[in-house]
Amino acid sequence: MDSQPQNAELPFDNSPQFRLKAGLYPLTQLDISHYEYSRFDEQLRAKAAEAPAFFQHTPVVLNFEPYGDQLAPPLRELAALCQEHGLIPVAISSRDEALHAAAREAGLAILSVGRAAREPATDPAPKAEAPSAPAPELAATKPTRVIDTPIRSGQQVYAAGGDLIVLSAVSAGAEVLADGNIHIYGALRGRALAGVKGDTSAQIFCQSLEAELVSVAGTFMLDEDLREAHWKSARRIRLNDQTLDIQPLN
Repeated sequence: MDSQPQNAELPFDNSPQFRLKAGLYPLTQLDISHYEYSRFDEQLRAKAAEAPAFFQHTPVVLNFEPYGDQLAPPLRELAALCQEHGLIPVAISSRDEALHAAAREAGLAILSVGRAAREPATDPAPKAEAPSAPAPELAATKPTRVIDTPIRSGQQVYAAGGDLIVLSAVSAGAEVLADGNIHIYGALRGRALAGVKGDTSAQIFCQSLEAELVSVAGTFMLDEDLREAHWKSARRIRLNDQTLDIQPLN
């Protein structure tokens, strides 16, 4: 007799067992400008030691746009090195056909190079209009999400289409995300990602900045940089000329 599936005794029906749908999964991007194994390994190891909670099976996109026209790096080796330090490469972003071929062999997705990285160089005019156009739509379509309890390690809270207000603390190992702004009235010790759909006008406000990571529209900063001048103080974080601008919250 032919082999039978384990649930062969169950009544068979034709109901769909899966469906395809769009999903929102904010991914960290690892911008790669150079690759030499020992130096990359050393720098990644140092970064993982400084932010161990962040380097725990974190999916990342390997972005080779900063890499330019250099000879394509050994992608399998690079991906394995990332995995060794807790990052899980899921896709690459590059125009290099050699890297595309290597990604297919490695089972990684290939993302088109983002328009944000390409358009400003060719047509700066639309850039000035982009931040102001989507903001009213985001504010109008979704209400603000309010969380009045602590967000504990391992929890993730996402405010789709609007702002997120947390009236308590965000613990280390927790993650809060919003398409709009994030307001935290307790200590921010986990990760906070505002403007996850690309709203560059989004901001993060917190009463005590002790975060593992803060991000606005994909531009992020780890705790190692935050500790220098902003640690455990009330701060406002926004994007200014593609870098995070952190100011006292008055």
